[in-house]
Amino acid sequence: MSFKAIGELVELQRGTTYKSALLDQPGPFLLGLGSIGRNGGFREEKLKTYGGDSPEKLLVYPNDLYVSLKDVTQSGDLLGSIAKVPSFIPCGRLTQDTVKLIFKEDFNKDYFYWLLRTPQYREYCRAHATGTTNLGLSREDFFKFNLPELTDERLELTNLLNGIEDKINISLVINNTLENISQALFKSWFVDFEPVKAKMAVLEAGGSPEDATLAAMTAISGKDNDALAVFEHEHPEQYAELKATAELFPYVMQDSELGDIPEGWSSQRLSNIATLHYGKSLKKTERIEGPYSVYGSGGITGSHISYLVEGPSIIVGRKGSIGTLYWEDGKFHPIDTVYYVSNKDGVPLSYLYYLMKTLNLSSMNTDAAVPGLNRDNVYRLEVLKPIHSILNKFNNHISAIRNMIQKNNLSTATLTTLRDTLLPKLLSGEITLPEAEQAVSEAENV
Repeated sequence: MSFKAIGELVELQRGTTYKSALLDQPGPFLLGLGSIGRNGGFREEKLKTYGGDSPEKLLVYPNDLYVSLKDVTQSGDLLGSIAKVPSFIPCGRLTQDTVKLIFKEDFNKDYFYWLLRTPQYREYCRAHATGTTNLGLSREDFFKFNLPELTDERLELTNLLNGIEDKINISLVINNTLENISQALFKSWFVDFEPVKAKMAVLEAGGSPEDATLAAMTAISGKDNDALAVFEHEHPEQYAELKATAELFPYVMQDSELGDIPEGWSSQRLSNIATLHYGKSLKKTERIEGPYSVYGSGGITGSHISYLVEGPSIIVGRKGSIGTLYWEDGKFHPIDTVYYVSNKDGVPLSYLYYLMKTLNLSSMNTDAAVPGLNRDNVYRLEVLKPIHSILNKFNNHISAIRNMIQKNNLSTATLTTLRDTLLPKLLSGEITLPEAEQAVSEAENV
């Protein structure tokens, strides 16, 4: 078997610094360390565009590859990690922390990408790390890593890995869409009061209560009168449910400390409908890898063999990244940089989750050295409490959506495990494709 060193195949183009004042201005997407996932892969959270200087040599386009030769943590998860520019990024601009790969000869980029996702390569990068506070991987060491030739079997495995990644990405897109639907529903009902205002507009124009209910049904479903007539004929039970939901919304607004709110709803202190509990310290040196997620203010920081809270629950960043919000369905351990939330007075957690997204908690810092979120300040916030019948309807909708998200997450977890099982075989050559293809098929049917 013949090998080629990375340095025989590619040249590197390092990105440059940027001016933070020009972020979110029209221009290419800025692709720094935050755009690369742990141990490789593209990460699309908190992407920003950049309106500053972006010469062509710093730009990347869909399917281009780029890497990180540094890591600002001691984990080494980003050291040498590779990412592929996805199709929804028409143009990206590299930062000083990322490096574009320029191929010197015709070589299968997908195969190259997956070789740099293998655990053998990841271990090589960690073994060649330099530095103490920040880790670095020299160009020379990066170039020295040897890649085996592309055989027919390895090509088939590459295609299989591409298919797995496509399925994972599709599942993530679906989950993002479902989450957007949930947020839009909350905004329509509890921020813009669209069903109530639709009723009011009809009555003010001289319409009947029945016409007002029909207008609220349109506001809730997004269907016009003709579409509702078809919906009633084809799905009478769902139509009846939609009508019952619309009838729950009042026809008028009333004054409150929050301004005009629907009649019968109330303004409450957050402390009346939610409790924020302190997490419990769990040092990294004390963690034993297990089945339960460990949450800090930046999200999941690892796993542990035991849990502190049984979900569903909401996690709120308390120290460092304050006001961050996470939803967890299963059992988990919240550490002392977060609060976890329980509900009170019959208010569903689903409502509290989207309500807390509107409170701008990230702006409520009370500490100087390390940002902190004071619980008493959060408790004093005045918030909207709708009537329970509408809250229950909202929770039913959100629960159905969460069930779909959970099913997608289960499928994604299965596919991710399968991917991680197959990756070592790309370098070792121990390939059993029929079994792998069967496993992919089974994962799709989870």
